[in-house]
Amino acid sequence: MTFLDTIFNPWLGPLLNLPAFWALLIISAFITLISTLAYKYTTNQSEMKRLKDDMKKYQKEMRETKDHAKMMKIQAKLWEINKVYMKASFKSTLYTILPIGIMFVWLSMHIAYNPILPNTDFTVTAEFAEGAQGQVSLEAIPELTGAGTREIVDIDSSKKTKPSATWTLNGDAGEYKLVVTYNTEVYNHSVLITTEKSYVTPEKPITDSKMKAIVIGNEKVKPFGPNFNIFGGYPGWFITYMVLSIVLSSLLRKVMKVY
Repeated sequence: MTFLDTIFNPWLGPLLNLPAFWALLIISAFITLISTLAYKYTTNQSEMKRLKDDMKKYQKEMRETKDHAKMMKIQAKLWEINKVYMKASFKSTLYTILPIGIMFVWLSMHIAYNPILPNTDFTVTAEFAEGAQGQVSLEAIPELTGAGTREIVDIDSSKKTKPSATWTLNGDAGEYKLVVTYNTEVYNHSVLITTEKSYVTPEKPITDSKMKAIVIGNEKVKPFGPNFNIFGGYPGWFITYMVLSIVLSSLLRKVMKVY
């Protein structure tokens, strides 16, 4: 258990037992409420309202005028007011950015990927740059079924995929050390097998080597469901959180009359 787990698990951990969408909805509602309250009580709301009303007035004037010189003068006034408004908003953000940032780190450790379950096949892939040659071996400590030596597979470059070697592993619950040996180079990574909503960060980048990464095959969480995609992609936890927080923030600001 990490330091962040000791902080967040007691009060946010139970939410991880919910479907990812509902967990993110509740967490984003909580964060948005705290952020909105902090913003309301750390800014001069009467002044913020005046600035916002002025911006709306000048925006309306810009839409209505056809005189270029006049439009530029209005735009300059609008820009100055917007700078004052943004500066006041940023000061408020300083009160919440650190705790919320720490919470995001915890979320990325628990809700971005599905865990690897005990006695279920999963993959570990060593990814290489073009032109990589030789052999690569994987050792698991304690031992996992499927570890051993693999040839580097040079996949057809027309498919825009790079050389790789993949192992299909299986084992009991626990945390395992992975030792990947590429020719004379040795790299370590870890994998967590558990029924809990937890995992080791699946991808470990590698620099200064023809081996570019070690990737564990945790499936990414798809909060909107496995069949929901936008432009061919599946929104992950962070995009889902951003969409929910924008909607909730807009609603809360109207209800609480926050400017």
